[in-house]
Amino acid sequence: MKLHYGWDELKNIDFMEVLPIILPFAVVGLVLILIALIDLYQHRETRKNILMWTLIILFCNTIGPILYFAAGRKDDLPS
Repeated sequence: MKLHYGWDELKNIDFMEVLPIILPFAVVGLVLILIALIDLYQHRETRKNILMWTLIILFCNTIGPILYFAAGRKDDLPS
């Protein structure tokens, strides 16, 4: 039984067979990121920490936009 696989094992993978499985997840992740960024910048006058939320949305792939929609959309009403 082989317990360790090396980088040369990747040569045997047919990526065209794996693509239909991975592609829907990638598309959903990109759509979430785009919608979150569009919402953030459309309401930038009432949002706090725009730079921080931009970095979270971009670098925390799927979790970043979900966090933004759950916690970052709280409006800071101007006084």
